[in-house]
Amino acid sequence: MKKAVVFYSSEGNCAFVAEQIAAQMGADLLQLHTRDDKKRSRVGRFFAACAMVFIQRRPALKPFAFEPSAYDLIVIGAPVWAYSPAPPIQTFLSQAGIAGKKIALFVSHAGGGGRALEKFGIMLPGNEIIAQMDFANPISNYESAKRQIAEWVRTIAGHGAPRPAGALPLPPKS
Repeated sequence: MKKAVVFYSSEGNCAFVAEQIAAQMGADLLQLHTRDDKKRSRVGRFFAACAMVFIQRRPALKPFAFEPSAYDLIVIGAPVWAYSPAPPIQTFLSQAGIAGKKIALFVSHAGGGGRALEKFGIMLPGNEIIAQMDFANPISNYESAKRQIAEWVRTIAGHGAPRPAGALPLPPKS
């Protein structure tokens, strides 16, 4: 089974999780980057991120090479901005043409995921969401996050297994 982990990370938390997942699964890794790579303060990034979500702006991405048909399983990760998956991931999903795939989704955040995973799943119609996970402050909680990631990867590998603590229920199949 060929696997890929695709992610966007603004402060390193999603990158940490994605790199751990890819290493444990033996998956290809694709990090997305926006064309606007302005250096902003933490507060500036927060306000820019919230504004992007509220005005539903999808930022342009730097060119990337990704062929969904080459993969059996695609893991996609995003930071949570204003209780939604970060807009750069939304841009990727609108461009990548992912359909008919097994998908695992994860988000990372510093305060609250809200309904980000539910919103994330809705962005991938025509795919089978086999697992979802919410990682709170993974870099700050390094050891517990590594254990949570390892458990989640085992769940993905046997996607019929019970969800680990912290995982949200999967949306009903339509």
